[in-house]
Amino acid sequence: MAGDSPRRIDEAAARAHVDAALAGHAQDFETFFFARFLGLSFDYLPHDAPDAEKDCCRLTFEVTDMVKNPQGSLHGGAMASAMDISMGHLVNKVAGPGATIEMKVQFMRPVTEGTMTVEGRFTRRGRTMSFMESRLTGPDGKLAALATATWKMPQS
Repeated sequence: MAGDSPRRIDEAAARAHVDAALAGHAQDFETFFFARFLGLSFDYLPHDAPDAEKDCCRLTFEVTDMVKNPQGSLHGGAMASAMDISMGHLVNKVAGPGATIEMKVQFMRPVTEGTMTVEGRFTRRGRTMSFMESRLTGPDGKLAALATATWKMPQS
């Protein structure tokens, strides 16, 4: 084991992945490069509610070797980024672009493969400041990380 080389990412697959993310990106909500790099899919709930009344932004993405840490599990930074994005996109959908004031992430269990689901929600929505949470679950439906955050709401 001590003489084993670290596992390497498939370079051709990584280049193709980055090229695909670059090809379809725009510096806008849902299409910015990092969201495309992570492979995020966006859904706003409830589907039949007007945008101003949406209460959840659900993201899904696949764990790939490019977002794993050296132990082989999904990197905490990728998890935190996806959770921040879920909250920020919900703020944007209901009120316009906001800003993360602070965020705390609790990592509860590692995830190593499969489809991740991230759900951002308001816990208290205000005119100038809102409190939010985001939950990341693995393919087994078990909670892997929880983020709580304070958001600056856009000025009317």
